Amino acid sequence: MVKGDRALDRSSLLAIALLVAGVILVVRGVDTFFDGLLAVAERFRISPFVVTIVLSGFEVENLAAGVAANAHGLSGAAAGTFLGGTTFLALAVAGLGALVAPIHTGLSRPALIWTAAAPLPLLLLGLDGQLSRRDGALLVAWFAIAIVGLARSGGPASGEDEDDHPPRFPLLRLLLGIALLTVGGQLLGDGLRAVVSRIGLSQTLLGNTALAAAVEAEEVARVVAPARRGRGELGLGNVAGTVVHFAAFNAGLIALVRPLPLDDATRHLHLPVAALAPALLVLLLAARGRLGRTEGAILVGLYVAYVAGAIALSR
Repeated sequence: MVKGDRALDRSSLLAIALLVAGVILVVRGVDTFFDGLLAVAERFRISPFVVTIVLSGFEVENLAAGVAANAHGLSGAAAGTFLGGTTFLALAVAGLGALVAPIHTGLSRPALIWTAAAPLPLLLLGLDGQLSRRDGALLVAWFAIAIVGLARSGGPASGEDEDDHPPRFPLLRLLLGIALLTVGGQLLGDGLRAVVSRIGLSQTLLGNTALAAAVEAEEVARVVAPARRGRGELGLGNVAGTVVHFAAFNAGLIALVRPLPLDDATRHLHLPVAALAPALLVLLLAARGRLGRTEGAILVGLYVAYVAGAIALSR
């Protein structure tokens, strides 16, 4: 019994160590990434908003987790990577980011429309309980349309996209930031998974809540860092771009690799919530033009209510 307790203590300490190491790397990486992103955008005369939605939204680790889970027959967890990920981004990431560093700029009306519309084809295609390869192809095609529409939307509702003092070696900084975020996000995710692995959760609930949060935890830093520098529109652009990637590209590609069945919990709860969450974020931004701490608290409260409801319904 004592040996078992010691083993438990060691594994708990390892999980905590992974979490701490992940947080440190993510914090270091996001500043480097943000500096490099602005400098690369200026060097190539591309809007930082466009670079943000295209580059930040492409989440290799989320896509890999979804493909691997589906290949191993864990369809509920696979769907959770993009459905739970979308909900986590629109509610928890945006909300926590606003609580830490209020975002004083919004997005243009077209950008808000594209963000709210991004999950709708996924909702319609998933109502029959399966994402077929044909559905996957349609979603990937929709992604191409939506990401171009978002990129051409004008991005920020106000403000300029220039940086008067770009750092040296912008591409190197960008790549280093991505590397630090990737490693830090992996450590953070491993730590979170180690903590929740001892809790008895269904694979669908685990995929939509713990796994989604574990894979995307570093996104909070990607929202906070630009907001603290007065570039909150880039943090919102990161959320919008990643929502488009998850709800269209990731979902479509996972279904193209292998058709994805959707269980009752996914169809009746996680799928409609993932479609609704970006719309709620957009409504707050449209009504207020920014995300202050009040709006952040509302979004976080909604996410907590969603998780509590998901846990209650899984019993």
